[in-house]
Amino acid sequence: MTPGPRNMITDVPGILVGNAQDDALKSGTTVLTADAPLLASVHVMGGAPGTRETDLLASDKSVEHVDAIALSGGSAFGLDACSGVSDMLRAHGRGFQVGQAIVPIVPGAILFDLLNGGDKDWDDNPYRALGAAAYRSASDQFSLGSVGAGTGALAAMHKGGLGSASCRLENGITVGALVAANPMGSVTTPKDRHFWAAPFEIGAEFGGLGPDPASGLGEFPASRKAQAMHPAKPDQANTTIAIVATDAALTKAQCQRLATAAHDGIARAVFPAHTPGDGDLVFGVSTRAQKVDPSVMAMLGHVASLCLARAIARAVYLATPAPGDLLPCWAQLNDPDARQSAR
Repeated sequence: MTPGPRNMITDVPGILVGNAQDDALKSGTTVLTADAPLLASVHVMGGAPGTRETDLLASDKSVEHVDAIALSGGSAFGLDACSGVSDMLRAHGRGFQVGQAIVPIVPGAILFDLLNGGDKDWDDNPYRALGAAAYRSASDQFSLGSVGAGTGALAAMHKGGLGSASCRLENGITVGALVAANPMGSVTTPKDRHFWAAPFEIGAEFGGLGPDPASGLGEFPASRKAQAMHPAKPDQANTTIAIVATDAALTKAQCQRLATAAHDGIARAVFPAHTPGDGDLVFGVSTRAQKVDPSVMAMLGHVASLCLARAIARAVYLATPAPGDLLPCWAQLNDPDARQSAR
């Protein structure tokens, strides 16, 4: 398995991603779209999801395609990012045609970053504008780390972030993952250095340190996130939201199966995962560019899970420090150059 040239979800031909964030707010939005509508479905395994239009993605529902998907910070307020994206799509004449009406289909999911130290004392909900800005910036090139929906994300021990990874199979099919990682659990083993996803790393995409050689890794230190948010309830302030995409021509039901299998990537990269206080959710997307035999689904689900695990680790690895942060970045604890630059 080899990553695509960017090692990002935009290695899937036709996929575009845009970010927008407000550094004072310590929050932002990420939008995935394409020049043509996308076939999509979704699977939720967390106990506290925040979503828009996800019921429509069930295989028995009437609308087959979506025009964009928004991942956002801001908890329930962040769902308004979808409205900003819808405004942009409607202005470009894109959406589901119902007679003379055009209705853009923009599912979305949010993570909780309202207690991360940013200025949340707004008069008007900022997420509609962030959604529109993220859509306008959509490209096959985009940034990772403390940007977009990952701007204010926090994992248990470090800053979270926005991550992505891809894989190109021998048959020419490409699979990619995009994630905003804000989990209750830790993305590293107990001493902060080694990533749980290390066995699936390709090259040195998140440091090349390899798996933790220690044993007895089932226990880990008390969450820094929980300590920083006290006396709030940090077990209710989390979520890993993701999109996995492929150019394989899938059905809506197969997109759901792709999303379901990709959840294994969260479990491989976050400890613990899928908790009652996480809204863990994965969208499955197909551009339908390459016809495939149904037998390839097992491999596609496997590869999607590996891409998602790698993307989560990259989100934390690439996070950068900012004034007022509640938690350190992985690099500040493990990279001497990063520690020096942060002073």
